[in-house]
Amino acid sequence: MTDTPSRKEQTHDRIVRTASRAIRRKGYGGIGVADIMKEAGLTHGGFYAHFKSKTDLLAEVADSTGADSLSRLGRIAAAAPDGQSLAAIVDAYLSDRHVEAPETGCPVAALGSELSRQEAPVRRAATRRMKEVIDLIGRQLPGWADGEDRRKALSVYCSLVGALTIARAVDDPALSKAVRDAARMTILDQVT
Repeated sequence: MTDTPSRKEQTHDRIVRTASRAIRRKGYGGIGVADIMKEAGLTHGGFYAHFKSKTDLLAEVADSTGADSLSRLGRIAAAAPDGQSLAAIVDAYLSDRHVEAPETGCPVAALGSELSRQEAPVRRAATRRMKEVIDLIGRQLPGWADGEDRRKALSVYCSLVGALTIARAVDDPALSKAVRDAARMTILDQVT
């Protein structure tokens, strides 16, 4: 017995991966099902063998991109020296590499302002993953195990997402870096 995914599962995953990158690159309204399927090398008609609607696809994309982001941040925290996990997360999140790669980076920074206009299943999946990232950040803070610091974890998360969003939005590289440097200093000063 093998755990090899079927051809249909492989195709389904390809659609989700393609949609994930395309949506973070162009926004929810910037790409349609036909565009996603074409980019995946598939026909538009094949979409409905995998999803009932675009909303179903978007909800799955929100879930999978959130899971990827959580996993990436978890690996960064686990690899950091003792007492440095939050700084490692902050540095990676606010890095030049992350700024330059919206299609593979944090989905909230790429799509956050558009999420409020999405249907409930998409918002529900994104919200669940955001809560998990906030909890991951919180576990890096002293006092989290005692039920403290939820406010700090929320503040760190909002600062990271906001700083990355602004850093990507501006057309001035020096300002982009200054925004990220200021956020990093503020975050790390707040939690020490």
